[in-house]
Amino acid sequence: MQGLIQKVQNFLVSEDGPTAVEYAVMLALIVIVCLTAIQAIGTQANQTFTSIGNEMQTANGKYTP
Repeated sequence: MQGLIQKVQNFLVSEDGPTAVEYAVMLALIVIVCLTAIQAIGTQANQTFTSIGNEMQTANGKYTP
């Protein structure tokens, strides 16, 4: 029983647990920022390609050799 109490005390005094939690929170925030940035870039790229495609179709319709 004394060994269990000593292990619990060591766990509560140790700073490994909070440090691991801090790293996990930082990693989660980094992942969220990366996913948001990737989504924004993808949306912008999609709009750009759609706009270019529409312009090409319009230019093709006006072309008369």
